[in-house]
Amino acid sequence: MSPIPDDLARAQQEWRATYRQLAVRPHAALRQQLIRLSAEVLFHPYWQGRRSAGWAALHGARHVRSAP
Repeated sequence: MSPIPDDLARAQQEWRATYRQLAVRPHAALRQQLIRLSAEVLFHPYWQGRRSAGWAALHGARHVRSAP
């Protein structure tokens, strides 16, 4: 698996920081930021074509290809 790109790592770090802030101080702007960051992380091109263990658990391990 290739290393995580810098922009994806940054978005993940921002997501965690925003989540912690939201837990302490619920605010609509923080919720919106968390949603935006969630989409940025989830739909990042790095994940394209990759299947996670969570996906395998939902759809059955028979669908997961072994690494070459």
